[in-house]
Amino acid sequence: MTGCRSVFHCHLRCVLQGCSMFTSVKAFEGQQYSTLKRQCLQSGLLFEDPRFPATDDSLFYQGNRIGRVVWKRPRELCEDPHLFVDGISAHDLHQGQLGNCWFVAACSSLASRESLWQKVIPDWKEQEWDTEKPDSYAGIFHFRFWRFGEWVDVVIDDRLPTVDNQLVYCHSNDSNEFWSALVEKAYAKVYGCYEALDGGNTADALVDFTGGVSEPVDLLEGQMATDEAARNQLFERVLKVHNRDGLISCSIRATTIEDMEARLDCGLVKGHAYAVTDVRKVRLGHGLLAFFKSEKLHMIRMRNPWGEKEWSGPWSDSSEEWNKVSKSEREKLGVTVQDDGEFWMTFDDFCQYFTDLILCRLINTSYLSIHKTWEEEVMRGSWVHRQDPLRNRSGGCINHKATFLQNPQYVFDVKKVEDEVLICLQQKEKRATPKEGKSENLAIGFDIHRVELNRKYRMHTAQQKVAGSIYINSRCVFLRKELKEGRYVIIPTTFDPRQQGDFLLRVFTDVPSDCNVSGELQSYIYTH
Repeated sequence: MTGCRSVFHCHLRCVLQGCSMFTSVKAFEGQQYSTLKRQCLQSGLLFEDPRFPATDDSLFYQGNRIGRVVWKRPRELCEDPHLFVDGISAHDLHQGQLGNCWFVAACSSLASRESLWQKVIPDWKEQEWDTEKPDSYAGIFHFRFWRFGEWVDVVIDDRLPTVDNQLVYCHSNDSNEFWSALVEKAYAKVYGCYEALDGGNTADALVDFTGGVSEPVDLLEGQMATDEAARNQLFERVLKVHNRDGLISCSIRATTIEDMEARLDCGLVKGHAYAVTDVRKVRLGHGLLAFFKSEKLHMIRMRNPWGEKEWSGPWSDSSEEWNKVSKSEREKLGVTVQDDGEFWMTFDDFCQYFTDLILCRLINTSYLSIHKTWEEEVMRGSWVHRQDPLRNRSGGCINHKATFLQNPQYVFDVKKVEDEVLICLQQKEKRATPKEGKSENLAIGFDIHRVELNRKYRMHTAQQKVAGSIYINSRCVFLRKELKEGRYVIIPTTFDPRQQGDFLLRVFTDVPSDCNVSGELQSYIYTH
């Protein structure tokens, strides 16, 4: 890599790639887990979190909507509580009285990757209840999430909301198991309250659990249901992400409020997030014949966060299609006939019914067994409105021709003949508050312009636009694009001018060192 970087830039890059600096984690709201636990053990008092108290303010924006809530610790709900019972599994999770299937689906994906959940649930053995050392119990837990370019350590107490002695929100099949309820509480704390998790984006949760980058795929846009070649190409992409330990989610779009969580005749549910738990090419036939036949079926397995309500079409749990597959192949696939929310279907049927797919790629994290490395650059910036055009950095999208080029500009080089480039623009979320509720995201996006190889300063006249993202008021906007060798400028913007906010721009290329992002281009001074 050429040019100098700030210490922070190098530090952030190391954190995201899993090098020795990866251990750097920020204490959320300044609460240090080890310090607080030690104080509790010394005082003999169980931890009560003053930053997320056991009150309705931690549950709702404006008022109680579920009746009288009693906050209870796990030991008040059962005699022998544990974080995990017989390990961790996607089948541990059941969505409660909250529309956060997007979060629960992401948790299901997380549970399938040991190296991932051990990052989100650090030191889990030390946090586990110890029946031989009851005095070590302090009623305090901590979890880690990736938030706006850094890992944060979130401390909570173990008081959980209950109604009629039952957990209100996310819970496990086993009444003694509490990891899912506690992770959900920590995530609710980050978002401001439990109600802030009512409706959300699985792509965001997957990024928060991994530090990866999520690519949304519109299955309707690509006409996947009718284009076999496009469908096969997409399957290979999905299989590649799955085999490289990426996380995947999917859903069927609901077009009206009445459609939300409406069940189709085939058993699938609209407006509901599913976790993809396996992707395979399944060999058809029995015995030696199966090995000599080249026919393989493209299959995908997913799980409903409700833990029930499954697909009832071809290749559902007890369908006759499974007779086409040998017993050993069925065992290898883990086919069951239980209504546990998990089911297989062909990728053709998947593309016919599902409308949205999320592929979360993991980026250069050495604590994982990853078969691919990326060259990653991370830039922090802000949209700031100023009257002086030379200092204004909030010019709006390209529709606003007079101010568009006043936005931040970042240059990068593609040094291969052609390279796959992933670009993710993330805006900083505004915290939810009990009085105001959730703040609206800005509509954001970016354009990519090809420029001269020797360009050193900001563009003041428009150049050749080669690509652009959609503009949407989501937390992240993503684009995957094949670009030819040359120099390019990315211009991240809000849709309307004069809007202000912080953003994170992440750029990935397929081969290390083929892409180098400099600092923001300046009008008169260029630092590379």
